[in-house]
Amino acid sequence: MADDMGSTVPRRQLGRALRDLRTEAGVTLDAAAEALECSRQKVWRIESGLGSVRGVDVRAMCELFGATGELTRALMSLAGETRAKGWWHAYGDAVPEWFELYVGLESAASRLRFFNEAMLPGLLQNRAYALGVYQHRTEVSNDDRNRLVEVRLQRQTLLTRRLPPPPTLDVIISESALLRTVGNPETMISQLQHLLTLSKTATNAIRVLPLTAGLHRGVEAGSFVMLNFPLKNRTTPEPPVIYSELWTGALYLDRPEEFAAYEKVWASLEQLALDEGQSRHLINKIIGEVHRG
Repeated sequence: MADDMGSTVPRRQLGRALRDLRTEAGVTLDAAAEALECSRQKVWRIESGLGSVRGVDVRAMCELFGATGELTRALMSLAGETRAKGWWHAYGDAVPEWFELYVGLESAASRLRFFNEAMLPGLLQNRAYALGVYQHRTEVSNDDRNRLVEVRLQRQTLLTRRLPPPPTLDVIISESALLRTVGNPETMISQLQHLLTLSKTATNAIRVLPLTAGLHRGVEAGSFVMLNFPLKNRTTPEPPVIYSELWTGALYLDRPEEFAAYEKVWASLEQLALDEGQSRHLINKIIGEVHRG
């Protein structure tokens, strides 16, 4: 598991614990930074789980916030786990920092729910489609494009891994994403056939939201991913997260009320989406139309 998720979950766990300690102690971010003789940004990054953390920094923060000796030792031990590197580190800047966090969470999740309005999610893309995604990105070199695609394909190995068990995958795709040509017609036929193959796996549920659904709540929410995590050793699990990607970064929403709001959106989309059999029928119909077209 450590190789799959790297340091992502430990960093987030440590960050939440230190943030809770600071809040309980009534210390602001600015006051903490001043007392620790560091920048406000450094404290924020530690609390946000955005990087490895030194044991000496954890000790100083625990002393400042009045943590018990036992808790301090536990958090310093957790700090050691924040230095683990996941497989994606080998790809360097092909995985930007804002996406690195997502890749680690995706690898650690026990359930992934995708809603995609404009194109297929990366976990479902075959090589030709993934290359086609970058066909109009003139600022991306061929080498960089190939590296980006390799990262995408490497992520997909989590769907077929043996240990830990692969996550349950629930996907709702707008029909418009299936009708939009990426690459060329041959690429689309191959990709849609790939979707059908994935849909026959027991852990994957792929459903289509037809255009006849009209103006649904997904149009307002935009594409998003819902991530749930396993309960390990009867302890509190990593809290569920909503991931929403933007052009220059991403949103990570993990407050209970935020996740609950997206649960309502997901429930609405489930009611409107075709069932799995109907979805496969529509995908086959689109393949036939592309063949004829």
